[in-house]
Amino acid sequence: MESTSLPGSNCLVLTVDSSVQVGVCGPTVWVKVEGKGSFLNSDNLKEFARRMLDRGYREFAVDLADCAMMDSTFMGTLARVELWLKEIGHGPLHIVRCGSHNQQLLSGLGLDRIFDIDANGGSPPDCSRFEQTLAAPSPEEQKKTQTKTMLDAHEALCEASPENVLRFKDVVDFLRQELHYTTHSK
Repeated sequence: MESTSLPGSNCLVLTVDSSVQVGVCGPTVWVKVEGKGSFLNSDNLKEFARRMLDRGYREFAVDLADCAMMDSTFMGTLARVELWLKEIGHGPLHIVRCGSHNQQLLSGLGLDRIFDIDANGGSPPDCSRFEQTLAAPSPEEQKKTQTKTMLDAHEALCEASPENVLRFKDVVDFLRQELHYTTHSK
């Protein structure tokens, strides 16, 4: 975390960098979030989780000890992973060391009903990391992919907890409209 003062004021601006580290230890895929869990790192997390499921992994654990905040897209991406696990008869997604703030965020969207949450759980093991190189898409393709991930994440939140349908109706409608526009404007 980095802090800077605004010139001529007593305000302090906190900048939180983010990283999502992933690895495998035995049968478990571990995800460690540092800084922000947001729409900016949801695409890569979703793609990684899909690859691990395709490789036969069925147990996922997410360590949020160093996660300062999560937005709805990131939490929806975690919900999507849980829903994929449920579809194939596995799960739940394990959330460890999330602290009270992140536990409140998850509970506020009803995700405590589908995740196995251990707010003070043990540290992740020393896992082998995967090296992955992703080709950089064009800015238009990146925006489209990001919009699809955001839509999928918010639909997963609605599927995970019925009270989220009203909460995210406008977001889902907007993202669907945005996708329709970007698809047909080319």
